[in-house]
Amino acid sequence: MNLETLREYCLHLPGVTEELPFGPDTLVFKVKGKVFLLTSLDAPSFGFNAKCDPEKAMELREKYPDVLPGYHMNKKHWNTVNVTGSIPSETLFQWVKDSYDLVVAGLPKKDRETLQLRSK
Repeated sequence: MNLETLREYCLHLPGVTEELPFGPDTLVFKVKGKVFLLTSLDAPSFGFNAKCDPEKAMELREKYPDVLPGYHMNKKHWNTVNVTGSIPSETLFQWVKDSYDLVVAGLPKKDRETLQLRSK
């Protein structure tokens, strides 16, 4: 996984937009205006912050040295994932999808239904 494949994957999910709300160095992906993933555009190494179920977040941090508490985020609900090649890309993409799904699950019913119509 690299920045471009991450970007392409995020943008293929229904209702996703990309923004630079924190300045030109942090790319933010949102669904219906809610953040589900952030990545730095100027960091010396590639990684991203993704939302995660709190129990699963702790499990992932214990299992993978490249998964850390979310940098500049609520550490209970967010993980920072350093992409070094130690975690398979398929696993990383699944974590991105899990983050997206968590945010979608918290949206109002009307917004969730709109997203389901787009994905068909």
